[in-house]
Amino acid sequence: MNCKTLLAALCVPLCFALVPAPTATAASHTFAPGAPDTIVVTDHGRVRGFIGEGAREFRGIPFAAPPTGERRWTSPAPIAPWSGILDATHYRDACPQVSRYGLTEASDVEDCLYLNVATPATAARDGKPRAVLVWIHGGAFVGGGANLYPLDYLALQGDLVVVSINYRLGALGYLSHPAFPADRAGGYALEDQRAALRWVQRNIAAFGGDPHRVTIAGESAGAANVCMQMFAPEEAKGLFQGAIVQSAGCARRLRTVEEAQSVGLKVAAKLGCNDPKTAAACLRAAPLQALLQAQTEVTATELIAFAPSAGSKTLPRQPLDALDSGDFVRVPVMNGGNRDEMRLYVGYDVAAGRKVTPENYAAALAAVYGAHGAEVLAHYPLDAYPSAPSALGSAMSDYQPSGILANCSFLETARRASRHVPLYEYEFTDRAAPPVMDDPGFELGAVHSAELPYLFPHFSNKTLLDGPDLGSGSQRLSGQMVRYWAAFARHGRPDAKDLPAWPQFRTLADVQRLHPDTLGPFDAGVAHQCSFWQSLYPQELGR
Repeated sequence: MNCKTLLAALCVPLCFALVPAPTATAASHTFAPGAPDTIVVTDHGRVRGFIGEGAREFRGIPFAAPPTGERRWTSPAPIAPWSGILDATHYRDACPQVSRYGLTEASDVEDCLYLNVATPATAARDGKPRAVLVWIHGGAFVGGGANLYPLDYLALQGDLVVVSINYRLGALGYLSHPAFPADRAGGYALEDQRAALRWVQRNIAAFGGDPHRVTIAGESAGAANVCMQMFAPEEAKGLFQGAIVQSAGCARRLRTVEEAQSVGLKVAAKLGCNDPKTAAACLRAAPLQALLQAQTEVTATELIAFAPSAGSKTLPRQPLDALDSGDFVRVPVMNGGNRDEMRLYVGYDVAAGRKVTPENYAAALAAVYGAHGAEVLAHYPLDAYPSAPSALGSAMSDYQPSGILANCSFLETARRASRHVPLYEYEFTDRAAPPVMDDPGFELGAVHSAELPYLFPHFSNKTLLDGPDLGSGSQRLSGQMVRYWAAFARHGRPDAKDLPAWPQFRTLADVQRLHPDTLGPFDAGVAHQCSFWQSLYPQELGR
């Protein structure tokens, strides 16, 4: 099927949100060149950060050698020590990517393996090791960057050490090709993330963090990467002690390395690298812009052409096999998503002129659910919703078979994982969240990525960080969410003092609703008609 529109792109088995890419930006900050609080000794040399309003930040610290030239499509290499003091007061560029959908910023810098650290200013002096939260950004596996996310709010309000990391994207991060060693092919992005986590293990104590209390967290494609780290215990065990998965139903089948090679061969053909004997060298010598153009052409018909593949040392097993057997990194998990995830994508289609109307609503359902379209229509009648787009988006947010941004998918992941580890499920339901896109003419609600400004103030999918202030109720919820997230990072349980208890997940009724006025457990299975969806899709939803 030709997936040229966002709705048509639901034929792709892994559909994550688009998180735009940053460019390097300067920060407003002060520092004293000799101030001990702003200088930290790492295992490769000294770095100098800055003191903001109560937070101490270090930006653009290298954690691996530039993955350029002969290092393209190889595991990340160690960095060389430096002399003097490294200026860590500015972000570095995001990894290479194109501008997409008129929303994202391009980057053409392959030297991109850098991370950022934020701590409370007191972490330099009080000798108290703090829990560490490592943020893995989203972006449909082809976009995004660590510097879209201001870290100081989480660090200060949560009393945490917070780290954000870059990793290779798109073809550079996930390409599998017969000319590459099969044991690592398609997993270079995951290898980058592990290199950053090993840097954390070696160095975070010097910043005031506890290397034995590290939680990895991410949203959308970042959340999927969190899952993939869990599903590779041979590679990742000991690198983290907790996992937060925001909006990624990870109980899915991935392509194998061999299946993913078809994409690599397409990219190679577009670059004239068809000779098996010279393909690897040809690909490594290809101009970056030509490679990005080939990547763009491939994703025009397969939105998620570049994503993790299973069957290598980097990712040895299928997610479903790992979840069912318990053969994964067994750490406490916080898992969940947003009430109206897929309304965002309906909004993108509507904004692009592909209208959803009362007249074509049934046809739109049939396009997504095929032979089940009439049954879905009976359960999601148009007169139960304010508009046809909101009705379609609500159905798809409950479940849609060819993507994973759906609440019953999140619950399926929770159901399987909770057999083996303590799991805490949430659903973000604040429909007063700041808009993620320009008004499409219908209520978007709590769509995909709408929770991010609650953890990263003024998050806007741009390096300008020009998102609006939260309303009073939403701001209150933001503070509560940070306290839950921080408690989980510290204890492996979101047991924040003076907040409603968050039950451990054992049934679909053990889901914490995150809403300014109704904070507490509810039955998400009933709310999203998961029994109905399970009757239609028993293989996907574990009947």
